[in-house]
Amino acid sequence: MFISVLELFKVGIGPSSSHTLGPMVAARLFIENLQQFKHESLLSPDSFIRCLLKGSLAFTGKGHSTDRAVALGLHGYTPEQLTSLNVNELIQQLWASDCLHLKDGVLVRFIPAKHIIFDKSDSLPEHPNGMIFELVSGNDEVVHSETFFSIGGGFICSSDEIKKLTAPLKMVEAKSCQYPFASANDMMQMGEESHQSIAQMKRANELGYISKSELEQGLDFIWDSMKVCLENGLKAQGILPGGLEIKRRAKNLYQQLQNENSHATLNDWLCAYAMAVNEENAAGKMVVTAPTNGAAGVIPAVLYYFMKHEDGTREQVHEFLLTAAAIGGLIKHNSSISGAEVGCQGEVGSAAAMAAAGLCAVRGGSVQQVEKAAEIALEHHLGMTCDPVNGLVQVPCIERNGFGAIKAYTAASLALYETGEHFMPLDNCIAAMKQTGLEMSAKYKETSLGGLAVSMTEC
Repeated sequence: MFISVLELFKVGIGPSSSHTLGPMVAARLFIENLQQFKHESLLSPDSFIRCLLKGSLAFTGKGHSTDRAVALGLHGYTPEQLTSLNVNELIQQLWASDCLHLKDGVLVRFIPAKHIIFDKSDSLPEHPNGMIFELVSGNDEVVHSETFFSIGGGFICSSDEIKKLTAPLKMVEAKSCQYPFASANDMMQMGEESHQSIAQMKRANELGYISKSELEQGLDFIWDSMKVCLENGLKAQGILPGGLEIKRRAKNLYQQLQNENSHATLNDWLCAYAMAVNEENAAGKMVVTAPTNGAAGVIPAVLYYFMKHEDGTREQVHEFLLTAAAIGGLIKHNSSISGAEVGCQGEVGSAAAMAAAGLCAVRGGSVQQVEKAAEIALEHHLGMTCDPVNGLVQVPCIERNGFGAIKAYTAASLALYETGEHFMPLDNCIAAMKQTGLEMSAKYKETSLGGLAVSMTEC
């Protein structure tokens, strides 16, 4: 299996990679595919585009801005384009529109409030994040239909593709990879035989597909974007959108830590940094999927702390991200990073494992120690549910990223004090996460039907 570090870490907008980025990408792909078809009904003033959101997308899509994402995608926007635009103003324009512009001047009706449907009937069997896009004629006949699934981290696949996948995940075959590891055990064995670090093996695999300059520029762009997002969050204040009236807290916490530096602990700094990122995400601002938006604060917080407080170098940033991506790729390949599929253990748990691995590597850890750091971090997130209050990526998500960063740092430190030998392999922990997710009730997998989402107390 091979998934590029530049695909695992993607720059886009909040609040959700599976509920915002994925649907936006799917909607845009549907329109692109539609351009290849010739339908007389397209010329009918009564034909229209309809989108049915299924499963978790139906239950928490409103709070995750899925309807906004679908509209943006159908109008041709990409997540990257939106990082420099005023999305709220753009949404107002799109909601006032009643049509889409296709090629050759063809118009087709599309009224977002009417034609995007949160369908809370039975989920599609293949995956809980399903979307059905339809071109409907004037006499209500479905002329063309495509089904997509948002499988976590902004990745999507079609109904045909998902039937061929085990993870499910669409990845490039590893034939061109110098080190084609598909498990942590393979990774450690290849590292031992080649005397290469995880980052060195991952770099060699990347260079089988892209040039050295493309890779280094891409890694720099990822880190620079993470840093900008985090520092923007440390400066911002106000109330987060969505109706919960949640106040931004990162700026105030950060200012207190600066004023009382002698009393500030590692945990305090990590929480400030992680919460800054996830407050930006909750506000729909620019964020790096790492590996998801809901867990976007863990990796930047740990890496930012290492760079600012431990004098890390740009070369170590590359090593950190490559190592983290190698672990993230294994988790995606052998389990899932989708909160709708396995709960938050697949989001914050995966991010913590990736961050622990990256930190352990840049602090001199061996391949075995890095594997152990990832396992420790993931192990202590097993069973974590995804139960966002009001379907928003705010409570408990923002604070949870801070604690994920703390666990990641602790896991890396603990692994470095030992040889790397341990009882529970990372592969077994990933398998346990997958099985736990399969057995977890749908109420606790990004549907807001259980847990904290239904435990609010009126005061």
